[in-house]
Amino acid sequence: MKRVFSLALCAIMMAVCSANVQAQDEPSKKQRKSREEIAEAQARHIAHELAFDDATAQKFIATYCEYQKEMWALGPKEHREPKGEMTDAEAEQAIKNRFEQSQKILDLREKYYKEYSKFLSPKQIKRIYELEQQAMQRLGNHRNGHGKQGHGEARQGRRPAPSQRHPRP
Repeated sequence: MKRVFSLALCAIMMAVCSANVQAQDEPSKKQRKSREEIAEAQARHIAHELAFDDATAQKFIATYCEYQKEMWALGPKEHREPKGEMTDAEAEQAIKNRFEQSQKILDLREKYYKEYSKFLSPKQIKRIYELEQQAMQRLGNHRNGHGKQGHGEARQGRRPAPSQRHPRP
């Protein structure tokens, strides 16, 4: 009897543990979207905001996704700099690396401005850049743990006045 009870208890424990592991795997599959899926969702959002017709929306989404792929191919936006003191040579190299990366981004943006100009007006392109910037700000706030911010100074990208800042503990 004791042996049957032990086996039953062991079987129940194994079932609970395997169900728990399976439950943990499910959300991670749903939560993680690929870069391509995120870029396409952002492109669809922009197309909706600008009220593109179906043909223009399809062309924009394809072009925007290609733009994003090329942007990702450039590598990370910011390179980690070594902690501590840098030599003058290291500082100069870091500055030159940033200039080089910025130039690559500028070249890519100019290339895709020409592509967008084939089927969009300058006002539409300007609005795309604004919506893209807003999305990047929301993403940055989300990654930094700020979540949604209310209206006012911080939302517009400016630091609040000293009287509005929270004191540090």
